[in-house]
This record gives sequence, structure tokens and C-alpha cells, in this order.
Amino acid sequence: MSDPWDGPAGQATRSRTPRVPGQRSAGADGARPPGGRAAARAASRAHGGSRSRRRTRQAGRGRRFLKIAAITLSVLVVITAGAGWWFYQHLNGNIQSFSLDGKGGTEKADAFGRTPINILVMGSDGRTSKADCKLGGGCSKTGVQTGSNADVQMVVHISADRSNATVMSIPRDTMTKVPACKDSESEQSTPGYYGQINSALQYGPACQVATVHQLTGIPIDHFVKLDFSGVVKMSDAVGGVSVCVSDDVYDTYSHLKLSKGAHTLKGVAALEFVRSRHGFGDGSDLGRTVSQHIFLSAMIRKFKSAGTLTDPGAVYDLADAATKALTVDDGLGTVKKLISLANDVNKVPTKRMTFTTMQTAADPNNSDRVVVGPGAKTLFSTIADDQSLTTGSGKKSAAASAAAKATATAPAVPASEIAVTVENGTAVTGRASAVATALTDKGFSSDTTTANAPSSATTTTLTYGTGRQAEAKTAAKALGLSASHLKQGTGTGLTLVIGSDWPSGASYPGGTSKPAPADTKAAVSNAHAQTADQAKTCAKVSPYKTVSLNGVSMTPAQAYAAARKEPDSDE
Repeated sequence: MSDPWDGPAGQATRSRTPRVPGQRSAGADGARPPGGRAAARAASRAHGGSRSRRRTRQAGRGRRFLKIAAITLSVLVVITAGAGWWFYQHLNGNIQSFSLDGKGGTEKADAFGRTPINILVMGSDGRTSKADCKLGGGCSKTGVQTGSNADVQMVVHISADRSNATVMSIPRDTMTKVPACKDSESEQSTPGYYGQINSALQYGPACQVATVHQLTGIPIDHFVKLDFSGVVKMSDAVGGVSVCVSDDVYDTYSHLKLSKGAHTLKGVAALEFVRSRHGFGDGSDLGRTVSQHIFLSAMIRKFKSAGTLTDPGAVYDLADAATKALTVDDGLGTVKKLISLANDVNKVPTKRMTFTTMQTAADPNNSDRVVVGPGAKTLFSTIADDQSLTTGSGKKSAAASAAAKATATAPAVPASEIAVTVENGTAVTGRASAVATALTDKGFSSDTTTANAPSSATTTTLTYGTGRQAEAKTAAKALGLSASHLKQGTGTGLTLVIGSDWPSGASYPGGTSKPAPADTKAAVSNAHAQTADQAKTCAKVSPYKTVSLNGVSMTPAQAYAAARKEPDSDE
């Protein structure tokens, strides 16, 4: 059906009797109608002229409306642009960032030039503000404190092709070597020591990153630090996080109190859940890492849900809370960089995000502490080599089995315990320094040194002293050297002489440095692995007497029953 207003100049198209061009309308006798122009106008009004005038007035109003709308729209664009710029600057102003000073090593690009991302996520136990004192407690005698420990440590690995991710927790009770560090902000320093891994944060975030890098050999190029109040802000910003507990639980230490089943936790309740170490598992930090994985998986699913990311108000609250809650390295120190990181995380399907806990063994010197356990080195190398834990059936590949058989004759030695003297036997300046840096970036000891070889060398050799064959094999594997380059000497350590057959690069040309396929089964063995899409997984409440109420030891479920008058955390 045609529009009645589609005629010329916006007028209606009406049927008319054909007229002779140039001839006036006339009466029955052919004369002009009586009354002249006034009568003609009256006759016109009688036949619809008033409608034409109304159309003229409407067209005028329409033009005025369009002009007002254009002005209003222009003002709105200016205001919106200004608000957007203010918002961007406001968020940037929220962010606190520090330099890593290269302490975490450097990621290698894949064959297509893509680079993985490795982030150390730290949960600080610091009571460095009144808000954190109120949330964390323990300030009644000391007041606001200055130092902090990294009670939560997670290495977040996002693959170079963004197809998969691994989150590996390192229990805070792990004993390890802390390297020499100096905090650029507090000026506090240490020459290095053997101690609990979470204590490295006392010397700054860069020291914590360097400690984890040295322990695992995984390059860490970024860090994110979150305190008590940050957890509260983030959980509130997403509208709460859904979790499930396998039984009634009351952790009298973190104050988490929940009935069996599903709950949505916000604010302080969320903090109580992620802090609870006596409520879950065996009552140690190992059980806590698993419940934290459940919480983070639920939060990631919430981030990815359409309801969160398409609601402007929710996005604003989330961005504002995140930038206020997080301390990051310079590489993540702007809103643009954080958005880029969020986009990278969002590309990974939840079913290909694997959460694990580093395998541990009891510390022979302290029953309350742990050390790196069997299988951990395989997990470390899988992450460092950018290999997914979610591909394949979990069976050992032929290549992985062959590699395991080849190294079974000699016990593995952690790279962090191996120092190499690198000597330049070429005419290329800086070769020893380049290779030595590559070794320390792979987690080898910071005691690795460089020198000029006594004479020119045509062939690269790695000479090892008595009892150092296993160390030599570890170093050779990292550098891509075959067994033909190894030889036993009379010295006590490892000496690498770079020959003219290796003029450039950090890996021996045509060598064996390409990582073998991951042994997924060994990597996740006893690592409490789960993927982020497992929405029905409940945190396992401890069956042991891990809590105390009124001086009586009891299980968290018994404590829940005995404390009926205490409100639940989500009430």
C-alpha cells in the first residue's frame, strides 16, 4: 500500500479530472466563479485547503523538532565523550603498578610469533590499612602493619594461541630458596635465604615473582596482587559468586559458616570462603587451594556470562572495583592493557581452563611445611613449554614415554640448583652472556657465570665433574645439546664452552630443544586437577577435627551444629 504522503513536496496525491493545459476552471457557462480571489480561497478551504495549511504547520514543527534533536544529540555526544574520558582517566588513576625489573624471565614466541602469558596472582595477607585490619583481624595489638606475605600464589598460564589456560597453585607452606632481593619501594633487602615461599613478598612483588620463577623455571612476565578488601570488592562487583559445600561447615578461624549445599557469596562471606584453610580438605593449605579453585572457576563463569558483560552498570562496577582492588606490574598498568588481558582470558573456553595444585611432599625437617613433590617438575615443564593439560585422553604419548625412559637412568635435578660456567670460544662478542642469560631465564641458578674460553673452539662442549652427569643432562636439554656434546672432566662443576658451531641464538642450532609432547597424566597426577566448567563441584568439608569451639576440638560440621545461634555467612 502506498504512503498517502508520497506526492511531490510532501503533499497528498489525489485524483483529478484532466484539464487542458493553461485553461482556467470555469462554471457551467464557462465564466469565472463569482467573488474573485476571496471567494476562490473560501472555496479552496471548503474543499480541503485547511488540510494543506495544517500540513504546512506540521512540516514547520517537524523542522524545528529535527533542529532541537540535532542540538541535543550533539550535546549528548560531547557529554558522553567527556564522561568516557573522565571514566578512563578515573580507572587509570585507580591502578597501582610496580616494575618487575626482569626478575621473572622472558616468554618465548611460538613458530607463528605468538607469545604465551604467565601471571603470578598473589593474595596478600597484609593488614596495611584499617579496612584490611578489620577484615583480616590480628591488629588489636600491632595496629596497621607494613609487611605482608603471599598467602595465595597462583601461576596463571594463557597459551600462545589462546586456546587453553592452566592455573597452578603453590601452597604457602612450601619451603624453597628465596634469591637476593631489594624492594624498590621500601628499600628492604635480603641476600637470599631458605624459607617459606610466601615470605618473599616482604621484599616486594618482584621478589615473589623471582622466587616462583626460580622454583618452577616458568617465565613470569606479569603479576597481580589482591588484598582482603580487594576480594570483597570484586565479589560484590559481579553480584556474588555461586559455590557449593559438601556438608555443613563452620571454620572458627576464618568465620566461614555455611549449611550444606549451594550458596551465593558476596563481600565478607566471599573472603571467609577463600581464606578458610581449616574448613576444607585436611585442614591445611592444600585443601584451601582446591576450594579457591572452585571459587575462581565460578567467578570466571560469572565474568563470561552475558548478564555481567552486557550490563553497562555491572561493567562499570566491575572495572572500578578491579582497578581499585588490584596492584599490578607496569606491563598491566593501564586500563587498555587490563582490557586486553581480559579479552585474552575470555577467548579460552572454560572447559579448557585447568586448575591444579603443585604436587608436594612432607618437609623432612618440619611436619608443618612441604617441599616440591614427585610430578611437580613435569607439571612445571608442561606449563613452561606452553603445552595444554586438557588435550588428549590423558594417556602417555609415545614421545612422552620415550623421553621418560631415556631419563629414568639418572635422577632429575632442579634447574634452580644448577650453576653453569659459560665460556665464549667464538669470535662473536657477548655469546657467553647471551647463553648464560637464557639459562637463568629458564630457572637455572643465579650463580651461573661467564668468561672467555682459554682458546678458540670449533665444537661446543659441556664438561661436568664427578657426580654431575644428571645436572649436565638437565642443562643440555635446556640448551638443545645432544649427548655427543657432553664429556666428563676432572673439575667439580659444569663448564659450557661455546664453539664456532653455535654462533648465535640461545638454543643449539638443529638441537633437541623442542619440547616433547606433554605427559598429561604425569603432570596432573596428585595435582587435584579440575576444569572451570565443572559447575556442580562442591568444596569438600574436612572430616577431621580441624577447628575448635569453646576450647573443644571438633570437625567443621560439628562446630556448625554446636553454633546454631551464630548467623550463617550468607545471611
